[in-house]
Amino acid sequence: MPTNADLKKIANSFLPGILLASVLLAVKSYEWWTATSLTSWGLFPRTEHGLLGILTMPFLHGDWEHLLSNMVPLVILLAGMRYFYPTLALKVFAWVYLLSGFWLWLGGRPSYHVGASAVVYGLTVFLFFSGVFRKDTRLMAFSMLVVFLYGGLVWGLLPFLERISWEGHLFGSLAGLLMSIVYRKLGPQRPIYSWDITHDMEVEDGPDAYWRTIEEKVSDAKKDEQAGNEIDKLT
Repeated sequence: MPTNADLKKIANSFLPGILLASVLLAVKSYEWWTATSLTSWGLFPRTEHGLLGILTMPFLHGDWEHLLSNMVPLVILLAGMRYFYPTLALKVFAWVYLLSGFWLWLGGRPSYHVGASAVVYGLTVFLFFSGVFRKDTRLMAFSMLVVFLYGGLVWGLLPFLERISWEGHLFGSLAGLLMSIVYRKLGPQRPIYSWDITHDMEVEDGPDAYWRTIEEKVSDAKKDEQAGNEIDKLT
């Protein structure tokens, strides 16, 4: 039975995603209300003005369907990041955000790219591989949930549809994979249980440890003898 503290932690984990989703919704509502398009503020690869799109691209979407397809996953994924990786969430999000955009600017097709899907792919891949690398049942369970909910995203990595920025999906996924490798030893780790402890971990690193070779024991004995002689000379 979850405690009040657990429920509060879960509720708080959704706040960043809800805040970001509110901003995305406000931008799209402005476009709809003023009957304008902000696509020209998107990312256009290998152009000077397209550099700004690295920052603005995730806030712009082609239509309402495009917005909703990114907004809902973002809320869930950011909640998972905040709940399971509270000390890493902001760092990983920032790196995925910037790396996916920069790589897309370097290697994308010469067209305007808009949408937060690169970030969605990056966070999905990070959460999946982080759970696998840590071998923690809780994190792996969440990783499986991510794959179950967004497993179909793999089709977005293939250049089937011209209107989909599959390059952004690919670079976002690579950024998420890179972050899962870089931060694999930080954040929550799999707890060590009694049955995980081997005999080697219980033995002290002493001169008579069973795993030491005869040469090592002889060498240590000689060092001890020399040290004893030095003490005798001093006394």
